[in-house]
Amino acid sequence: MEVARFWRTTGQRYRLTGEVCPNCGKPIFPPRDVCPVCTKEARTPFTFSGKGEVYSYSTIHVPPQGFERFAPYTVALVRLAEGPLVTAQLTDVDEAEVYIGMPVEMVTRVLREDGERGMLVYGYKFRPARPVRDDAPKSAAEPAHVSETVPDAPAEVGPSAAQVAMASATA
Repeated sequence: MEVARFWRTTGQRYRLTGEVCPNCGKPIFPPRDVCPVCTKEARTPFTFSGKGEVYSYSTIHVPPQGFERFAPYTVALVRLAEGPLVTAQLTDVDEAEVYIGMPVEMVTRVLREDGERGMLVYGYKFRPARPVRDDAPKSAAEPAHVSETVPDAPAEVGPSAAQVAMASATA
């Protein structure tokens, strides 16, 4: 990784820093110069909570070059509490315990070794959220949803027509 890119992306890799559009209020991750919703300039920094839930996941058994020592590992699409979907590796959880809707929280961990000298590259991964309430799920078998909401966050969008069709086809 180049030094310039390393320093330019530290906020989004270590703190989930993105942006929020000052025009439409849409939280954006990763940061962009233009809002994908209203196409206006969006450069207002926003730090996400790091809390979310598993939207989809897959276990990687044949990893790409440089990630062989981590295999098998689980990668997930995580819907952040504020709305955006991010792709990240899951950690501190067995493959069999992962389920869609599982509450997760961001942690900073080693992502890979880079270059001949083996420089360690850190970034975000997600682990199962630790129950903090008496009514929180005690095991991965119980469904859970992110209950934390963020003011001015866009409303949750329902399932797409394709998701509804797939669910009814498998039922």
